[in-house]
Amino acid sequence: MKTLSTVRRHRNTKRIRRTASLFALLAVALSALVLIPSCRRKPADEEPGPAESPISSGSGGTEYQIRGTVEDASMNTLVLAAEDGGTYRFAIGEAEITDCGNGLLVGETATVVYRGRLDPGRTEQTVQPVEVVRVVLTASGGTAAASGTTGTASAVGPTAAPPAGTQATTAPGLPGSSGARVEAILAGMTWEEKVGQMFIARCPSADAVRKAADNHLGGYILFGRDFSGKTKAQVIQAIQSYQDASEIPLLIGVDEEGGTVNRVSLYPEFRTEPFPSPQELYRLGGFDAVRSDAVEKCRLLKGLGINLNLAPVCDVSVNPEDFMYGRTFGKDAGQTARYVETVVRAMKEQGMGCVLKHFPGYGNNEDTHTGVAYDHRPYETFAASDFLPFQAGIDAGADIVLVSHNIVRCMDSLYPASLSPRVHEILREELGFDGVIVTDELAMDGIRDFVDAEQAAVLAVQAGNDLLCCTDFEAQIPAVLRAVEDGVISKKQIDRSVRRILELKLSLGLLS
Repeated sequence: MKTLSTVRRHRNTKRIRRTASLFALLAVALSALVLIPSCRRKPADEEPGPAESPISSGSGGTEYQIRGTVEDASMNTLVLAAEDGGTYRFAIGEAEITDCGNGLLVGETATVVYRGRLDPGRTEQTVQPVEVVRVVLTASGGTAAASGTTGTASAVGPTAAPPAGTQATTAPGLPGSSGARVEAILAGMTWEEKVGQMFIARCPSADAVRKAADNHLGGYILFGRDFSGKTKAQVIQAIQSYQDASEIPLLIGVDEEGGTVNRVSLYPEFRTEPFPSPQELYRLGGFDAVRSDAVEKCRLLKGLGINLNLAPVCDVSVNPEDFMYGRTFGKDAGQTARYVETVVRAMKEQGMGCVLKHFPGYGNNEDTHTGVAYDHRPYETFAASDFLPFQAGIDAGADIVLVSHNIVRCMDSLYPASLSPRVHEILREELGFDGVIVTDELAMDGIRDFVDAEQAAVLAVQAGNDLLCCTDFEAQIPAVLRAVEDGVISKKQIDRSVRRILELKLSLGLLS
């Protein structure tokens, strides 16, 4: 039995132990204050984002890098799924890109080096001025070194969908259910949207943003007026505004052939001198110069947001008196075929859409810009010569073939080639082309003198064109819709054409 004095001694002992413990804790706290340096929370503009880290500081400002997986490599943008779970969209412009020779491919690990700060909270509509210095691609990661030119970037929230104009997660050469994705998009489209996709229009001088959206256009073609007096930044902004307005990203095309036909390099803001003609290139450096020129064109155009160059010219001409001679390679069919193959392969490697023109071969015909032209040559001439460069381009993977307005009597004595079912049948069955077929500009006199604008569009679709290159789209789209409603044009044919267009856009990295 415990006595009162025993209980008191026990209580005193517990008090002493508790006091000792308190003193021990106080000592630890005091030592922590002495040993740990004082710290403060850095202002937001000093703190790296979740997955970014500073790598250097110089006169241009602190450079940061962020690492992740490429989700988009289209046009002048790069979508990066960062290691923090966020997704960031960079407008890389002409920033230096270091890769393994295959260009930007979805699924690769990339490190983006930039100046400025990312804001993960910003939406895809809010552009953030981050200057991209360099993009380094590696198979399993790597470290970036800062150098190169600059661009702009915008942050996309972790769950936000990529903006219009960005690339799908499946790119050319990578596995994926692209067919199923195209079918899903097609199934969700109205007939107005489908028909609109079949028109690639001359970019209007006014209300281009609204017209692209209202008419569900498949694309715009830019001409000299769209670059004259503009800076690179202004052109990039204009193109992006067209893309932002379009539910399905646009094909943005130009005719940058070199020589007498240049839309972009004609102006010093974009290149110190215009790109030379194919003939001049070959004289200067053979096929190596041809390839280098094609690569440079692709990089310049992609940096502006252009994804389609209406080149190369495949027409065979060795006579300086021919209307088309100055735009051609100027050599026989065999050499021209090699030229076409070289250009197409370079463009495909750079992810640039290409257009073979002007099927079935222009020969020595007159200018269809100014009137109807008749071609009286026998079919054997086409089979032995004119078809060869087109076949070489098709075999190299060309995306689009453009059909001329010449009336080729040996194929169809009644209709211009662009409106002739027989000419399209030859292209599909005899040359084996299964890509997109586009008309030459339907506003040319070679068509206007033959038929009115609305009927021209209907005939062009009936002939087998998938895309209609035009100026009068606001009249022609309703005309084609009426033809579909009346059963003059079958809905199956519209679906076939739109499917090809969507597959092309997917292959160019435009669909997300």
